[in-house]
Amino acid sequence: MALTSPVKEHPYNHLIDTLKDGKIKFFNPHKLNDPRYDKLPLSIRVLLEAAIRSCDGFYTKEEDIQNILDWQQQQNKAEVPFSPARVLLQDFTGIPAMVDLAAMRDAVAKHGVDPSLVNPKCPTDLIVDHSLQIDYNKCAIQNAPNPGGGDSPSQSQGSSRSAPTRPPSRGGSQCGGQRGSCSKAACSDSAASPGRPSASVQQIENTPLLCPFHLKPVSETETAVKNQEMELIRNKERLQFFKWCSKAFKNVNVVPPDVGAVHQVNLEYLSRVVQVHDGFIYPDSVVGTDSHTTMINGLGILGWGVGGIESEAVMLGQPVSLTLPQVVGCKLVGSINPLTTSIDIVLGITKHLRQAGISGKFVEFFGPGVSQLSAPDRTTIANMCPEYNATVSFFPVDQVTLKHFKKTNFAQEKLELLESYMKAVKLFRSYEDNSEDPEYSEVIEIDLSSMVPHVSGPKRPQDRVAVSSMKQDFQSCLDEKVGFKGFHIAKEKQETRVPFLHCGQEYQLAHGSVVIAAVISCTNNCNPSVMLTAGLLAKKAVEAGLVVKPYIRTSLAPGSGMVTHYLNTSGVLPYLSQLGFEVIGYGCATCVGNTAPLPEAVVDAIKQGDLVACGVLSGNRHFEGRLCDCVRANYLASPPLVVAYAIAGTVGIDFEKEPLGFTSEGKEVYLRDIWPSREEVQQTEEDKVISSMFRDLRGRMEKGNMFWNNIECPESVVFPWDHKSTYIRSPSFFSKLSKEVHPPQSIENAHALLFLGDKVTTDHISPAGSIARVSAAAKYLLSKRLTPREFNSYGARRGNDAVMTRGTFASIKLQNRFIGKAGPKTLHIPSNQTLDVFEAADRYQRDGIPLIILAGKDYGSGNSRDWVAKGPYLLGVRAVIAESFEKLHKNQLVGMGIMPLQFLTGQNADSLELSGKERFSIILPESLSPRQQLTVKVSNAADSTRM
Repeated sequence: MALTSPVKEHPYNHLIDTLKDGKIKFFNPHKLNDPRYDKLPLSIRVLLEAAIRSCDGFYTKEEDIQNILDWQQQQNKAEVPFSPARVLLQDFTGIPAMVDLAAMRDAVAKHGVDPSLVNPKCPTDLIVDHSLQIDYNKCAIQNAPNPGGGDSPSQSQGSSRSAPTRPPSRGGSQCGGQRGSCSKAACSDSAASPGRPSASVQQIENTPLLCPFHLKPVSETETAVKNQEMELIRNKERLQFFKWCSKAFKNVNVVPPDVGAVHQVNLEYLSRVVQVHDGFIYPDSVVGTDSHTTMINGLGILGWGVGGIESEAVMLGQPVSLTLPQVVGCKLVGSINPLTTSIDIVLGITKHLRQAGISGKFVEFFGPGVSQLSAPDRTTIANMCPEYNATVSFFPVDQVTLKHFKKTNFAQEKLELLESYMKAVKLFRSYEDNSEDPEYSEVIEIDLSSMVPHVSGPKRPQDRVAVSSMKQDFQSCLDEKVGFKGFHIAKEKQETRVPFLHCGQEYQLAHGSVVIAAVISCTNNCNPSVMLTAGLLAKKAVEAGLVVKPYIRTSLAPGSGMVTHYLNTSGVLPYLSQLGFEVIGYGCATCVGNTAPLPEAVVDAIKQGDLVACGVLSGNRHFEGRLCDCVRANYLASPPLVVAYAIAGTVGIDFEKEPLGFTSEGKEVYLRDIWPSREEVQQTEEDKVISSMFRDLRGRMEKGNMFWNNIECPESVVFPWDHKSTYIRSPSFFSKLSKEVHPPQSIENAHALLFLGDKVTTDHISPAGSIARVSAAAKYLLSKRLTPREFNSYGARRGNDAVMTRGTFASIKLQNRFIGKAGPKTLHIPSNQTLDVFEAADRYQRDGIPLIILAGKDYGSGNSRDWVAKGPYLLGVRAVIAESFEKLHKNQLVGMGIMPLQFLTGQNADSLELSGKERFSIILPESLSPRQQLTVKVSNAADSTRM
């Protein structure tokens, strides 16, 4: 909600205090003189301040302030409002929100109301970052055909320059020609002299980056430029719409593409810690439609992810309603091991907190160990809180936070104001002083010295594996039955090796072979120490003569230009490039399933041997099949470990006992030989991550880019919809808009559209990746005369309800008990036919039959997306009956008018002997309230079922 200047009638005017000789005002909760305030967790104090400031007697009442003050007694009981300072949208979830606002303007205009009155009331930032796809990587660019024909530039006799020299490799050869070829493992002209680096290695830092067509220096990597061009061409309609939004709506700021990922932009550019508006100062806070929104809590800014439906409500001035949360105090003690990265700490804390069962709670960090964590360390830890189902992981502001903002070019005057205000309202912490420790719902103590390097996988982020046990653990995964970890590979097939040709050279794939290695724009890139560790590791690996096999799909998608900047200025970017980790662009890529296809020879070999091939990535999402259909095992790892496993070429390696490779003299090279020391990394970070980087990045954000600046957009108040567009379409939600509010209706004789099990994620409900050629959405796009190359992704087409409705439950990993195997199919019960989910739902709707969904535990876990509720609604689903729901998704269903009904404790579909083929009737009373028991009548059951 946008801040309204306080007036005399404000019930808490007596709490107004001043700073800077009365020039800046603020509401000071400490002036309540209530001893309970000093005992509140600092995250709850932020909620209290927002409630006091926003108290209007309608959305926020004095009773709400008293409930927050009485947090110890009211936690997990009272519902309270929260009005954040701003809303954060990324383009995948932002575009449907903005499309809805544009459609609202149409709807109110039809009722004779001025459409320009429809605007976000709460300041909203929309970051265009989820459109990037990896169309080109280093291999494809360097080996592109010569556009002029004849000899390639490197072979031209008239050329005065030679092609860039590459480091030596063992047995590699350069190949050219078609896309998918690779020169990563190109041979050097001569072997390196014993005892010193090869000439090519010595030349790396002095060799300019050259255009592969003209052999002239270029300012940016060609792969990034080519991918950016494709992104802008492919998404022109969406970008025109976004630009119209930035001009047509008040309180909307659009950050153009190729600036950075949403969470990076939020951290580096949008974060304020405090906001100043109309002469009042107050804490910065945010709700966002990206799961990484929680990263901002590492800077002492309260924020969490919400669905698109909730974000639209906040944009229009409604507060977020939440049950006053329990707050778990996470006490950090002990000293960090020099070899432990922040990712190891993140995954260690994730394991502890997941085991503690803190779903839906706030986590607040305290204790002497917190001071050892840098601001980037804290944001990395805070980013992972959705993985252990906490709402936020909050690090209150301290001196480390202030030092971070001093680096990022906060003016000294602003820093002084920030510190004065935070101390005045007691939101500033000294972690060494335990007298400042508030009271928590419970306390969990974690010893940082116990953290050792881990990865997570092969299917879920919570399944952590110590790197020292990785080889043994992967072997056990092959043995175990198919499940959350197992693949059930027969003993006699576990040693299968499949030879194949790539670039004219023979390679072999086996179980555990790495085929995707991605350092991507999630989780880690905000942390310079982790990325610099990867770069320094790459440098030492190249100097030792190690290479990455050319068929491995490697990529580096930094979260922002700042990452590229410090990798480049520290001198490690060329070494990452030599190993194939070249910058492919800025935005979410591999993380959301936008990986380019693997070479056909690799795919064929995987299928021929039924191999469990592996992907290794430095993100926080890796559900089975998300990276690539044929890659069954995927591991989350820190960026340096991604590089290490790429060099090894397999996850089936014991780094302590087995070498990564060999020098040109045949000497074994172990991981410990090339792993940079903590002191080396910290020194590089101090020398390179300086304020000028943030200053340059801010200039880039404010300036935009040439492509964006040249995009033309309509100047109209209402958006001129193009009925031929397959990207932007006016949705049908507001076609029946009226001034009267109709009560919810009972559901009679509904059929079950789907009969699902446990752990149905938002990826299952509304996929974000590529559109399969045989899907219902593909059939629609083909009918619009689009080719498969033009399909783009579901995320990119979220502004088109026709595509998204057809994409609902279109995941190839959907397990529907009606069918008995994975796939986007269901049983149309009246005809007993197996159909696409959309086709079945369409038949039911044409016949006037309402629909429900039966499900197990944790329905709707994963990333928040509005289409996970909008899609089922447009399919005709009126209720979801499950054993348990992810809280955010439950709220989304309610927002769309779909009833989330939960089986009574101890009951489920099996215990009630439901086949799913019954007819279901749900009778609604005149008044409804949360947790109210309803009766569900089943057509072939003797008694009704209560839920």
